[in-house]
Amino acid sequence: MNTKTIKIIYWISTVLISLMMIFSAYSYFTNAEVKNGFKHLGFPDYFRIELAVAKILGAIILLVPVKYQLKEWAYAGFAITFISAFIAHTASGDPIANRVGPIVFLLILVLSYYTYHKSKATNI
Repeated sequence: MNTKTIKIIYWISTVLISLMMIFSAYSYFTNAEVKNGFKHLGFPDYFRIELAVAKILGAIILLVPVKYQLKEWAYAGFAITFISAFIAHTASGDPIANRVGPIVFLLILVLSYYTYHKSKATNI
């Protein structure tokens, strides 16, 4: 894979993850159905607010040039979030449609992470 292709894949996957995180954070603040979804999963209401703020901060960190360690923490936090969402929906007996989303976004996150490191190795 050439460096231009790596850069394109990196930016597409990273922007997709960041937009999804910002959209979900917005929904956490404004959508009553999402608020009820957190109750259904057994989470306290304050966790919804904390997670929304963390998603916004993580999305910003992925998109702007910051220290390597901050990006690593953002990637790790999002990975934990997606895995936890899959587990929570599975444990709550939610339909498969509710479990697929977190796995799909985890795969996109892995692609972003892989191309981020590949681009660092080739100094794109």
